[in-house]
Amino acid sequence: MAKTSVIARSKKTPKFSTRAVNRCFRCGRAHGYMRDFGICRICFREYANEGMIPGIRKSSW
Repeated sequence: MAKTSVIARSKKTPKFSTRAVNRCFRCGRAHGYMRDFGICRICFREYANEGMIPGIRKSSW
């Protein structure tokens, strides 16, 4: 879980567009971010296992 100060800093509009950092809206994690869903890989896995993301289910073969 990211510190609240880091999350608040990332929400501010940066001086330059290349400084923008994508963060998970749930936990604030910067790495492992999935643009299609707006969450990190860890939160994605938790949401998918709970069935919270429509169209996504755990694969088995």
